[in-house]
Amino acid sequence: MKAVIMAGGRGTRIAALSKDLPKPMLPIDGRPILEWELESLREQGFTEVLITVGYLAPAIMDYFGDGSGCSPQTGKPFGIHIEYFVETEPLGNAGALFRIRDKLDKDFLLLNGDVMFDIDLRRFAAFHKAHCGLATLFTHPNGHPYDSGLIIADGDQRVTQWLTKEDARPQYYRNRVNAGLHILNPELLQGEIPVGKVDLDRQILKPLAGTGKLVCYDSPEYVKDMGTPERYAAVCADVHSGRAAARNLCRKQKAVFLDRDGTINRYVGFLREPDAFELLPGSAQAIRKINELGWLAIVVTNQPVIARGEVTEAQLEAIHCKMETLLGKEGAWLDAIYYCPHHPDKGFPGERAELKIHCSCRKPAPGMLMEAARRFNIDLASSWIVGDGSRDIQAGKNAGCKTALLCADVVPPKLEQDWTATSLYNFVGQVLCGKKEL
Repeated sequence: MKAVIMAGGRGTRIAALSKDLPKPMLPIDGRPILEWELESLREQGFTEVLITVGYLAPAIMDYFGDGSGCSPQTGKPFGIHIEYFVETEPLGNAGALFRIRDKLDKDFLLLNGDVMFDIDLRRFAAFHKAHCGLATLFTHPNGHPYDSGLIIADGDQRVTQWLTKEDARPQYYRNRVNAGLHILNPELLQGEIPVGKVDLDRQILKPLAGTGKLVCYDSPEYVKDMGTPERYAAVCADVHSGRAAARNLCRKQKAVFLDRDGTINRYVGFLREPDAFELLPGSAQAIRKINELGWLAIVVTNQPVIARGEVTEAQLEAIHCKMETLLGKEGAWLDAIYYCPHHPDKGFPGERAELKIHCSCRKPAPGMLMEAARRFNIDLASSWIVGDGSRDIQAGKNAGCKTALLCADVVPPKLEQDWTATSLYNFVGQVLCGKKEL
């Protein structure tokens, strides 16, 4: 698969730092960010690269050449083949694609030259191939979904809506944001070559929402733009500390698996509607700290109300949208939500017979944890499950996780849990941070 890198922008928001450099040449630990991108591509087998350049193009072309030479910084070979397209006039972030479409006869990876990423590109490509869309977006949660564009998708990851910052949004929503990495089918570039600037998102991709041809790939991996001096400083710190590299799913991850009711939100019996959902004190702050420390935050919850016919999948989705919205307002996010809709006992009015089964996902079975481990390459032995009941503890033990039981104001039962805390907030402070309070 070829890779196309768009590196022609001026970077006006970060001009004070870039000065006489194009933004993709800003240094990260002594090397241009574009060199980091090319190295990641080469290491994962992407050796054919097209770079679109414009503003201060010679600074890029002279440094990298055709990719057959060596890095002026490290002395190591670039090890790739590079071709360039030079924009003689501004073409937006997609106009150049139409001019190079004769070189793109198969699906291709499309990247921005000013974005720091460390992701497993082969997983991304395999997902795209399996879903047979015209375009796949790399999407992730962030700490400020309330002022970000949102991607809304169905259960098969087909994008149903693309909401820009200016679009009206629902009261509650999933925390899913387009990260600016894509895999595209060249069929999108057919027809007349448009005149002037072309906006990739608004003119090419957003119109595909609702057609079934636009897919999103949710991942917790590291992707961050450097559009402002503050973000640039954050990227430099993340790369230098190894935080960026650690999130690549080719490396083992550690997770905190979270029960939902009684752990994140107040227990009210069987929760049937969003209005009854209320975050427990400190749970958003605890999850935000889990995010900051580089652990995955993954919900695993039994939802027998679906099998009993008391809640539909759409109603459960509305509850989870409220959960993600409230967490997002506090700068926290969940990397995934797994739920078991089954219930083995029959005899409830309105029950759904197809879900009245013994399954491998209903806690204390470890199915949800095992599925998350496969999807995110999680080291279960280094991970925790936190919950307020015996099913949570036993599910963690069955999966090989460490276990923490939440017991407020009562003597904890002897479930052989590894840790006991009064709340999720206290667990994170005591165990993950090694102190009494966050």
